[in-house]
Amino acid sequence: MIKVRIERSAEGSIHSFTVTGHAGYNDPGKDIVCAGVSAVTVGTLNAIEKLTGLELAGRVEEGFLEAAVPELAPGETADRVQLLLEAMVVMIQSIQESYGAFVTIRDGHTTKSRRR
Repeated sequence: MIKVRIERSAEGSIHSFTVTGHAGYNDPGKDIVCAGVSAVTVGTLNAIEKLTGLELAGRVEEGFLEAAVPELAPGETADRVQLLLEAMVVMIQSIQESYGAFVTIRDGHTTKSRRR
C-alpha cells in the first residue's frame, strides 16, 4: 500500500509531505497506481522548481519520497508553491477514489482511506 502523509502548519499551508510503500496493484513496471502516484508527486516537485525557481529539500529512494517546503515570505512564490501542492493532494485523492485499497492519505489531523 502507498501511504501519503501531508504535514500542514497551524495556518493550514503544506510544509512537507512523505510518500512510502508500493501499491501492490500489479507487478512492478505494470502497476498503474504506483505509476500514477509517482507521476503526480515527482511532477509536482518538478513543476514547483520550474515555475517558481524553488527547489524543495527532499529525498527520493525506491518506494520513498519526502519533500519539505522552506520557510517562505508571504507573496507570489509562496502562493504558487501552495497552489501546486494543494493540486497534488487533489490528484492523489482522485487516484485514491478509484484505487482506495492501494492508497492511504493522512492530511494533517484527518486520515482518509477507502477500501474497495
